[in-house]
Amino acid sequence: MTNVIQTQAIDSSILDQTEIALVDGVSKTGDLIKNHAASMCKVFNIMDITGTKIITPWYKLSGKDAKGIKARRASFVARMIARGHTDGVDKDGNPKPSATVNTYWGRVKAESGHVPNGKVSGGTSDVDAKTAAELKTMINRIVGAEEDGKDCHASVILDSLKEAYVVLTGEAYNAGK
Repeated sequence: MTNVIQTQAIDSSILDQTEIALVDGVSKTGDLIKNHAASMCKVFNIMDITGTKIITPWYKLSGKDAKGIKARRASFVARMIARGHTDGVDKDGNPKPSATVNTYWGRVKAESGHVPNGKVSGGTSDVDAKTAAELKTMINRIVGAEEDGKDCHASVILDSLKEAYVVLTGEAYNAGK
């Protein structure tokens, strides 16, 4: 584009400063999460009499035992919303927290030892099992639509999905199982 006029001289020092701040912030996120997780564990984990063995980690507490955790979660959400992590408003006009809020809270829990659903004890995702389940869901949805007499474009990939299911699981697709 030859008709573009640059209205400001490039100030690389400003770019350097903001880039450094960004990179430093990114690299510190893990440490910040670790520190907050350690604090949550220290304050809320229920320990044995010697204080060396966790009886119940904070993220598994419920009822009145979780009252302080609920308050911390509410504080965390409020602070994240104040920083602009919102996703519209709820029916009462209050800002809804964005997915980022839950993502970071989940990272704190994971750093504290929580194993999220869909993960195996080693902390790695059981990708094949989840993918097989999702393939089965897609296949069932398409088959159901066809059985109801609906014409859906997804029917053209049904055989490919079934083949992928066989390759992934070693089993033929069986409806409803």
